[in-house]
Amino acid sequence: QVQLVESGGGLVQAGDSLRLSCATSGRTSSSYAMGWFRQAPEKEREFVAAINWNGGVTYYTASVQGRFTISRLNAKNTVALQMNSLKPEDTAVYYCAARSNGVATRGATGYDYWGQGTQVTVSS
Repeated sequence: QVQLVESGGGLVQAGDSLRLSCATSGRTSSSYAMGWFRQAPEKEREFVAAINWNGGVTYYTASVQGRFTISRLNAKNTVALQMNSLKPEDTAVYYCAARSNGVATRGATGYDYWGQGTQVTVSS
C-alpha cells in the first residue's frame, strides 16, 4: 500500500554529480523518516544517508560526508539525494527506504518500506 520509486540514476564519470529522487505513493505520510542505502554486487547493503520526519536530523556514512546531501522536498513527499564529486566506488544500486515512526536510523532493519532501486555507475 506504500510504494517508493527511485529515479535519477545513470552512468556518469568520476567527478560528476547526480541527483536521486524518491517519490512516495499509496497510503504514505510526510511523517516518515527516509533513508538511502546502496548495494554493489556480492556486497552487503550499506547505509548512505537518512533524514528524520521533519528534516531536522540527518545522518551520513563517513565515505559520503561532505559530498552527498539528503533533503526533504515539498512536492509529493519526495526525498532527494544530491551526490557530488562522484567516485567509482560509489557505483551501486541505490535504494530508498521509509520508516513509519519518523526517527532516522542507520540500520536497514529499521525501515518498513523499500523502493526497487536505481543503478548508479561511475566510470573513471
